[in-house]
Amino acid sequence: MIIKKNVGIPMRDGVHIAADIYLPDGVDKVPALLALSPYGKELQAQALTLPPQARPSHLWNGAIEAGDIREVVSRGYAHIIADVRGTGGSEGEMCGNYNSGGHGDGNDIYDIVEWLAEQDWCDGNIGMIGISYFASVQILGAAEQPPHLKAIFANGGHFDLYELCYHGGIMWLMPRASREGRGGDSGNAFNNVASKTSKVFTPEQIKEKTLERLNDPDIAHWSDFVHLLHYQDRHELWMDYLLNPLDGPFWQEKSAIEVAHKVTIPTYFQAKWGRGWNVEGTIECFHKVSGIKKLDIQALPPMLERPFHESHDEMFRWYDYWLKGIDNGIMDEPTVQFSVEGSYKWRKEDHWPLPYEVKKEFYLRPRHKMSEKKEPLTSEYAHPDGFYQAPLTVTTTSEKIKWTSDKFLEPVEMTGTGALYIHAEIDTDDTNFIAKLYDVDPSGKRTLITSGYLKASHRELNEEKSTYGEPWHPHNRVVPVTPGEINEYAIRLYPFSFLIKPGNAIELELACNEPLDGEDAKLLPPDSYHLPSGRATTHKIYRDAKHQSRLVLPVIPKEFDVTNK
Repeated sequence: MIIKKNVGIPMRDGVHIAADIYLPDGVDKVPALLALSPYGKELQAQALTLPPQARPSHLWNGAIEAGDIREVVSRGYAHIIADVRGTGGSEGEMCGNYNSGGHGDGNDIYDIVEWLAEQDWCDGNIGMIGISYFASVQILGAAEQPPHLKAIFANGGHFDLYELCYHGGIMWLMPRASREGRGGDSGNAFNNVASKTSKVFTPEQIKEKTLERLNDPDIAHWSDFVHLLHYQDRHELWMDYLLNPLDGPFWQEKSAIEVAHKVTIPTYFQAKWGRGWNVEGTIECFHKVSGIKKLDIQALPPMLERPFHESHDEMFRWYDYWLKGIDNGIMDEPTVQFSVEGSYKWRKEDHWPLPYEVKKEFYLRPRHKMSEKKEPLTSEYAHPDGFYQAPLTVTTTSEKIKWTSDKFLEPVEMTGTGALYIHAEIDTDDTNFIAKLYDVDPSGKRTLITSGYLKASHRELNEEKSTYGEPWHPHNRVVPVTPGEINEYAIRLYPFSFLIKPGNAIELELACNEPLDGEDAKLLPPDSYHLPSGRATTHKIYRDAKHQSRLVLPVIPKEFDVTNK
């Protein structure tokens, strides 16, 4: 291949973006695939020398995401890997996550695409490549509608900036690793970075926000974050998350999900069933884009190998069709395909959600049982379940409570979005509700099906958007809980697809914290747990005739389930 290092690409405001260009040797003009991130183009070159590593390999580096350079070039494409402004070899300033407080990654992608189209080695047909950050910015770039960007392939992107770090209003610590570089991630290759917070708010407002966070028991009992709040200037992008725990204009402005409707070119979305990873935002973004589109959701493990090389065959089919004009049949296939976990089968459909799903209730009952029948007794006789969670300042134990169904007598496919409605009483003004749904086989082996998260003070519903079994929360204000009051909490369960086999049961686990080394986190990057509650809280879960706590799950009728496909 021909390699051109440190090429300076001029932007409309005079800034130069640094890029490495990898070209097939002996070919006149080729289509181009552009990768853009803050992780450093030199790190992406590791794809030429580092064999792919899967979690939990010690050499897995979550930031090597630009794709398999050698494979891209061998397939007859140019591979361009660029540093976003303010990182690596690029000029300018990076402001906020995905440059949402500055010039904007989308504007730069427009300028890079049109510059590439003018080069003597480019045939004028351009796509984009890469996962995670690289995928998120594809939507931002396509929304600017550069004439020579003909199609995109967005794998594992984070399109809702609030959802990236807050699940149900509970802070998820994983994004910190990619921002700062923590055990298993190289982090951003900053040379000039600023928080969006520093641009949007006055110094007085930032002091007020800082004090408010320091007074939050969750933060106050997490000394690492107390430290960061006192010394903010070295952790700019993480500070945006730490200081802005509510959704609203700060996160929505210039986020991919808000501009997705402007994307009119063919768009292929890929994700993995992530149990709260990025499936929700991917599906929502899929619905919002305006052009030809496809959706592909793959099975576990949740993390792709690094350097990223998986799914390249499907990506090349997409780009061979749209950039090279090769009719390979990809557009004759259904719009949606996904793995039905537990079945080793794939569904190929034209719509998500499936039009024939039925919401079915599984009621929480005494003796930690779950049943399709309601509890007939009041709480005077069917007393509430409960657990007490002490803060991690004084314990290392994450308490939990479980309810288990009878064994299923026949296979049941569940595909769609679920919900947990619980009636709970706590003795503090806030807590976390963390729900995990498992498949349990006859030997007792558990497989995580899906999960859901809700901070009690974020229990308000978006009434216009919510439907039965699919609650949505605005997360735009905190409503403290009145201690001793019984409230109903509607916890959204992330989309999933799973076949429950005969002889297996389902088990619901409810907690307010996660073990920091939990079994479900081993295949995820370091710090992939949620900020524990800092309050010493007693939780009472009512599940009686008056308070019918229940799971609502998307069951596929037998005549349509995957066993009949």
